Amino acid sequence: MSLSGLKRVLVGESLPTSAHAEERLSNAAALAVLSSDALSSVAYATEEILLVLVAAGSAALSLSLPIAATIILLLGIVILSYRQTIKAYPMGGGSYIVARENLGLYPGLVAGGSLLIDYILTVTVSISAATAALTSAIPALQPYTVGLCVIFIFLVMLANLRGVRESGNIFMVPTYAFVVSIFVLIAIGLFKQFTGHSPEAYPAIPASESLTLFFVLRAFSAGCTALTGVEAISDGVLAFKPPEWENARKTLLYMGVVLGFMFIGITYLARSYHIVPEEGQTAVSLLGRQILGDTNPFYYFIQIATLLILLLAANTSYADFPRLGYFLARDGFLPRQLALLGDRLVYSNGIIVLSISAALLIMVFKGEVNAIIPLYAVGVFTSFTLSQAGMVVHWYKEKAPNWVAGAVMNGLGTTATAVVLAVIVTTKFSGGAWLVVVAIPLLVGLFVAINRHYKYVAQRLSLQDLPPRNYIPRPKTEVVTHPAIVIVGQLNRGTVEALDYARSIADEIVAINVDIGNADREKLQQKWQQFVPDIPLHLLDSPYRSVVEPILDFVSEYEDKHPGVLFTVIIPTFVTRNWWEGFLHNQTAFFLKQSLRAQKSRVVTTVRYYL
Repeated sequence: MSLSGLKRVLVGESLPTSAHAEERLSNAAALAVLSSDALSSVAYATEEILLVLVAAGSAALSLSLPIAATIILLLGIVILSYRQTIKAYPMGGGSYIVARENLGLYPGLVAGGSLLIDYILTVTVSISAATAALTSAIPALQPYTVGLCVIFIFLVMLANLRGVRESGNIFMVPTYAFVVSIFVLIAIGLFKQFTGHSPEAYPAIPASESLTLFFVLRAFSAGCTALTGVEAISDGVLAFKPPEWENARKTLLYMGVVLGFMFIGITYLARSYHIVPEEGQTAVSLLGRQILGDTNPFYYFIQIATLLILLLAANTSYADFPRLGYFLARDGFLPRQLALLGDRLVYSNGIIVLSISAALLIMVFKGEVNAIIPLYAVGVFTSFTLSQAGMVVHWYKEKAPNWVAGAVMNGLGTTATAVVLAVIVTTKFSGGAWLVVVAIPLLVGLFVAINRHYKYVAQRLSLQDLPPRNYIPRPKTEVVTHPAIVIVGQLNRGTVEALDYARSIADEIVAINVDIGNADREKLQQKWQQFVPDIPLHLLDSPYRSVVEPILDFVSEYEDKHPGVLFTVIIPTFVTRNWWEGFLHNQTAFFLKQSLRAQKSRVVTTVRYYL
């Protein structure tokens, strides 16, 4: 089987750009795709609180419930704040867009970089936690933790490469199976508690740390992982069916209610059943064993559902990381390849970059959830704070009806998330959060460097100072002896030089440009008439967004019309100052040359323009 055949089997047939509107999600499917990260946090958020509190002895474990109640209050504030954001940005109001438009470039880049880091960590934590759920039920698999994590990342990546709608259909059943199983576990646990079947006291645990305010804040910051993924619906408004923003607001509210009840329910039961964290066992697993028993099939159903929802939690990042990458790439702060739609109308390059990054972190941290958690939540609360602050500025500038209420709500969200961010950074700094604190400015520096390169390239290729050409229309010859086809990506100085070269060698010249759906045809035609009036330009449609295939088809047809004639295919390219800068560009010329050689085109010439 060829590589393209294997790709079709794994990913599916290419979808035309016209099918993009069909790849939308219902509210039920969107809850599975965009809220799986937030909902799945129930599987480890309570455990993270307990892991901190247990150091102060068994008496401190009872503090888990008031800490969880405070986190639920914070959740409510964040949910209401993001509902305001969705209403104000009905076409999608991610933290990057909101912060950049209202606070300026650098706050926007900080928000974007923070979210990119958080999305990578979400995949890492979710996959590691999913594997921990599996190895808790089957301890014999613990030595294979890293390998299992990488396999799970590969499977989730494949599901997402198949497209938004298909991945939504795949993920609905496991998400709702987890939600139902947790609510059933809570109901059974409450019934058994009220009928006197729960332990009466914690086992005696000696305290190794003092119960101070800073200690309690550490437990609170650990539990705030329950809020990761809450912003995903605000980032992914355009993934919903029309009316997009109304459906997004409803789904965000549903998610907040479901998450709140599950989190407080599990935490209440963990306190009521006096759950003490154990190595190799998750809190949900310990609770299931206490309430249901080791041999109860429903215990294993919960573990399998937890495994699957934690795998799907990674899917929230797969839904939003590529979309955020597209916005940053569109604005020139990430490589342009991340702005390209793949065969299945998803940003495939972003999905692959996310998978590789998460797999590398899994290998570095050996798939240990507790080793990765300290890095978690710094990025998301940074973006929370900047987004909500941006919304306050937005309301003040717009002053739409009822703007004061919106500004107050987002102001409350800004204050709450800023305080929590300070707590998280302070309490987790030495535990690993410093890595994220350092990584965010480094990433912003990378954004700025990439943008500087793209601006330099645009300046060097610009036709702004090039005077209009006064070429005399080329007379048609009765017998064409040496025609030339010039491939035009954009009309720039490199293209002009390639056309000049074509004029020097050919007695008939045809220029072709492939429209993959994002070109301004009218503007291109106007510029073409201004600078290249003597050469016809053919615009080729590409409904499947391929640049190479329409060109190969055109070249083949042109060759059939000119049998026995030696013609030249001319490909304009530009050469970057440094070799590594080439990775920021699509390398279309390279792949086109390889394909033309495979098609046995006889003369293929590259005209280089040195930047």
